[in-house]
Amino acid sequence: MNAYTPKTIAQYLDMLKDALKGADAALVQDALYDAEEYLRSELAANPAVSEAELLAQIAGSYGDPKEVADIYRNTEVTVQKALAAPKKAKPSSPVKGFFAVALDPHTYGALFYMLLSLATGVFYFTWVTTGLSMSAGLMILIIGIPFFILFMASVYAISLVEGRLVETLLGERMPRRPLYQAKNRNWMDRIKALFTDARTWLSLFYMVLMLPLGVVYFSLSVTLLAFSMGIIAAPLLWWMSESGWLHFNISMGNVDSAIASPFMFVGGILLLFASLHVIRFIGRWHGRFAKRVLVDSGAD
Repeated sequence: MNAYTPKTIAQYLDMLKDALKGADAALVQDALYDAEEYLRSELAANPAVSEAELLAQIAGSYGDPKEVADIYRNTEVTVQKALAAPKKAKPSSPVKGFFAVALDPHTYGALFYMLLSLATGVFYFTWVTTGLSMSAGLMILIIGIPFFILFMASVYAISLVEGRLVETLLGERMPRRPLYQAKNRNWMDRIKALFTDARTWLSLFYMVLMLPLGVVYFSLSVTLLAFSMGIIAAPLLWWMSESGWLHFNISMGNVDSAIASPFMFVGGILLLFASLHVIRFIGRWHGRFAKRVLVDSGAD
């Protein structure tokens, strides 16, 4: 082994993290999890072999940190290309670009996420407030501290589920694996790691914040779509009423309905597409926000 060969698993992981410097934080977390799980599994299967000897033996099969980092970078590019929606030709004009939002899958993913966020926000907020209040109430009993520890662990687990929603619906790369916890690590070390990881507390903050965000997202998406669809529907209903297909009166005030109807219809269409742009923008913003809070906060 030369001077650059890691002699412990911790050194190997540090070198792997350095080799992945600048890569996506979610990719780094997944790579470190896979590497540590593999190395510690090999170490557990060969208790008579030291960490330095083990790393020397498997260097050819698993690879040194730089080789593993290159493999993960290349694999990530390949996977992202496979999962990405087919690229469409760039719109030749701003007008085409304005209407092309309806063909972007991320638009509908963002819309579904915004509608779903009300339910997830209520669930997250209820889980946090119930867990914290029960933990505080049980602190006078012997089960209070274990209950609080389990509750905080559940917060981190829920943040991983939220990450999968964000990646699936908003297209932001999120971790696909949790932080690795060695099987031979004692419980005190695991608990300490849980409470000293900034992501645990920021996940708690994120879950509380999702209630007001969910209310805003749901209300905004429903209002924008309902208002634009209402403007589109009003002239159609008026035309149907004038044609005798409907038997009720629709008034547009003092404006000549025959003149206003086409303008309202076109205006409603434009407002609908503008609403889709707003929804897609919010989806992209929230994806980056979730990534920053749930992943990047603990990357350093």
